[in-house]
Amino acid sequence: MSLINYNNRVFKAISNSENGQTSKETIFYYKQEGNILTATYSGGVILKGHLIGLVNEAGVIDMRYHQIDINGDIKTGKCISTPEVLENGRIKLHESWEWTSDDFSKGTSVIEEVI
Repeated sequence: MSLINYNNRVFKAISNSENGQTSKETIFYYKQEGNILTATYSGGVILKGHLIGLVNEAGVIDMRYHQIDINGDIKTGKCISTPEVLENGRIKLHESWEWTSDDFSKGTSVIEEVI
């Protein structure tokens, strides 16, 4: 079981590759049951998004996501999120992602827990 439990944690995007859609306005609401993680998110150009993933013993999340943007486009992707526990106890997730629709490009992003 993971040493990190993401249940009821809230994250905000702080950086992203140019080909990504999350922005500083994007907020993620995480839930976790056992090693199964789910989240809803929205903000910026993303009207509504969902993700589902598995959390390993190190707290790394292997997830898939889908979202609808302000243009009405549905986009899907996959992501590996690696946690960094900050001195104040908050979690920062370093993400390596890839679109599984549209242009299939890859990118990196960082989201940080909001307290």
